[in-house]
Amino acid sequence: MAEEKKVKEQETVTGKQPEKNCSGKPHSEKKETTYMKEKETTEAKVQEAKEEETKEEKANETKEANVKDENKVKEEDKKPEDKKKSKKKKKSAKEDKEKYQENIEKLQATIADMQDKHLRLQAEFDNYRKRTLKEKMELIKGGGESVLISLLPVIDDFERALGSISKEEDDDPVKQGVVLILKKFEDFLKQNGIKEIETKGKVFDTDQQEAITKIPAPSEDLKGKVVDVIQKGYLLNDKVIRFAKVVIGE
Repeated sequence: MAEEKKVKEQETVTGKQPEKNCSGKPHSEKKETTYMKEKETTEAKVQEAKEEETKEEKANETKEANVKDENKVKEEDKKPEDKKKSKKKKKSAKEDKEKYQENIEKLQATIADMQDKHLRLQAEFDNYRKRTLKEKMELIKGGGESVLISLLPVIDDFERALGSISKEEDDDPVKQGVVLILKKFEDFLKQNGIKEIETKGKVFDTDQQEAITKIPAPSEDLKGKVVDVIQKGYLLNDKVIRFAKVVIGE
């Protein structure tokens, strides 16, 4: 009714009747129908686009899932190799550690051996130093040993001379001279570390005495002891420079 009223008003103003389309409907109705069709077409295209987009997303998801599965399979295939590599690395590290420990033990053994050799060498040098000092002291003490030994026969001669004139009176000049010279010789020998070995009445000692012969002992207490002295023995700084020649009682 509103449209008819609108058409009549238009006829009144223009004096013309409005144009009609082939279907006999007004032009405005035609526009609305076209707009509705275009809208429906657009919506259909949007819907198709959405469906295509959904299909593409599903395809992408399927593709991604396939790629993940492939990667997973590859990783699973690689795992044994990785495990082997890991085992090899562990084994290599263990071998390196064992070699390192073995080298440490060898070095420790070498150091211990060197320390032992050093201590032995030090001890040997200390013994050598002590021995050389002792020899030096003995050399100093016995430096004139040969000279002193050569004087012993002279002392023996003076003692024999004194024995031959022992019956003379004490105021005899010869006897006094021999006693004086013998006394000076004895003092000289004492000053140089020489002393007489006491033998008469002592038990026979092979370290200081030399037995010339054996005779029947004059008494029981002299058996196995020195009965007589043929030649006196002497010590130089507790070292025997001449053995005493004695007669042993049996």
